[in-house]
Amino acid sequence: MQRRDALALAALFPTAALAQAPWPQRPVRVIVPFGAGGGTDIIMRLIQPQLAERLGQPVVIENRPGGGGTIGSHAAVQATDGHSLLAMDSSISVNPFLHARLPFDTERDLQTLAMLATAPVILCAHPSFAPNSVAELLAFARAQPGRVNYASGGNGASTHLAGEMLRMVGGIDIVHVPFNGTAPGVAALLAGQVQIMFAGISSTRQHIETGRLKGIAVTGDARSPALPAVPTFAEAGLPAMNAETVWGLWAPAALPATVGERVAREGGAILAMPEIAARAVELGFVPAAGSAAEYAARFRRDLATWGPIVRQSGARAE
Repeated sequence: MQRRDALALAALFPTAALAQAPWPQRPVRVIVPFGAGGGTDIIMRLIQPQLAERLGQPVVIENRPGGGGTIGSHAAVQATDGHSLLAMDSSISVNPFLHARLPFDTERDLQTLAMLATAPVILCAHPSFAPNSVAELLAFARAQPGRVNYASGGNGASTHLAGEMLRMVGGIDIVHVPFNGTAPGVAALLAGQVQIMFAGISSTRQHIETGRLKGIAVTGDARSPALPAVPTFAEAGLPAMNAETVWGLWAPAALPATVGERVAREGGAILAMPEIAARAVELGFVPAAGSAAEYAARFRRDLATWGPIVRQSGARAE
């Protein structure tokens, strides 16, 4: 009788049963709340085969785009099967400020599992744009307020907020031109329809190497191995330009901590593999494996960074 009761309880509350059994017991679903080909999708597909091998179960990536990541995140919050995870980028630190009301509370309903990677953001310019350095850009923009425009992947996107950060820390008046995604913004930059844009290295590296765009500076503490000739903002005298994208894995709050410990351990081992690390760098990522606690600390730090930027910019989700 007691065994039947336990089985019935496990059927009603699958996550509760995980604490009493090895995990995973069936395929693991990783919700990517963005479309295929984006940074979150790329980093997950990079580690997917090895993660499946190490977990001993298939790892299925499910793209659930929409709402700047909020639709897929909500699906993860609602999952009760104990085998659904959420892959997320830095928008999870921005969305609480962009949306008047989210259908979930990130810190209450989700938990960090493992940090995977970071990536600097690069400021690119069309070759016809006269300034070739941060100093020249600041001087140019200050001499002509409102004449410099910058593209972004949309209101509230990381590419938008990095531009707002530059506007604030650089003390310049530049005009935001939002597009429906990073790719259309980069296309407009390539066509000379806009002058500058913050973007990921993975989406601009080829254009910089072929001379169709020029790299002005990258965020972060060090130059990117993918584009070592491009200086950092810190080198250019703007250390406060610390915009950086962070990727990691989350899960519903009810998932036992032991699951997170295993995911972090396996993720760290995979990212330490020379071939995986080299490929990640080639794609513009910086492997940055971290525990649930380390990722949670980074999340809180990013909340403190992006909250004031969003509020001062007036950005709102569309």
